[in-house]
Amino acid sequence: MSRSALTAPNKAQRGIAALLLIILALTGCGVVGRTSLKTVQLAVKGAPDVQPTAAEVGAKPYPQIKVSGPNGGALLVLGNIDAGRQAWYSSERSIVFLQDGLLVGTHGGTPELQQMWIEGANPFHALHTLQGTVTVQRRYDLMPGYRYGVAVTGTLERLGAEPVDILGKVRTLVHVRETLRGTQWKGENHYWVDPASGFIWKSQQMIAPGTHLDITQLKPYSLDLQRR
Repeated sequence: MSRSALTAPNKAQRGIAALLLIILALTGCGVVGRTSLKTVQLAVKGAPDVQPTAAEVGAKPYPQIKVSGPNGGALLVLGNIDAGRQAWYSSERSIVFLQDGLLVGTHGGTPELQQMWIEGANPFHALHTLQGTVTVQRRYDLMPGYRYGVAVTGTLERLGAEPVDILGKVRTLVHVRETLRGTQWKGENHYWVDPASGFIWKSQQMIAPGTHLDITQLKPYSLDLQRR
């Protein structure tokens, strides 16, 4: 994965068109308007939570995710895909970047994950086939503090099948825990994975020491669901 800065979604022509669609999508969604959702930063630091219904999500044609922090949540829509990296925008143009279901960057909040990448083999391409424990080598670029190339080791372990309710539909998903260890870094990521395809429907992922985001796929990008 390239270490270039996460600025691809701001490319001139595609970026302007994408943002116009996103603004229309979000301002037209009743649940967003009612709660005056702000940004990913507010999801981390405190904002009213959002509880969209299946009907509200289904009424919009755009792929949608919910991103939550300890004190609130926000609804984001897919605005751009660049070499497999998805840019999901909030109504205030904060961005969460996902690739293979992994949180690889954020923009518009503090702390800010400028980039995360995997060194070596990437088990997230087929997380549903995980057996035993698998070690993952991660690197993080973080702000503030200009912390670049922070090394973190993740240890993945399959915990078993669990029921997960998303918009009133209960799915039986595989729960995978990732224990993270590095200099001044200790914590866990959690993933709830489709047992047939490896698609990550729900996750809790750290963006910096002491800070994580919960991500739930409400209306996935259709090509993600088709991969096997």
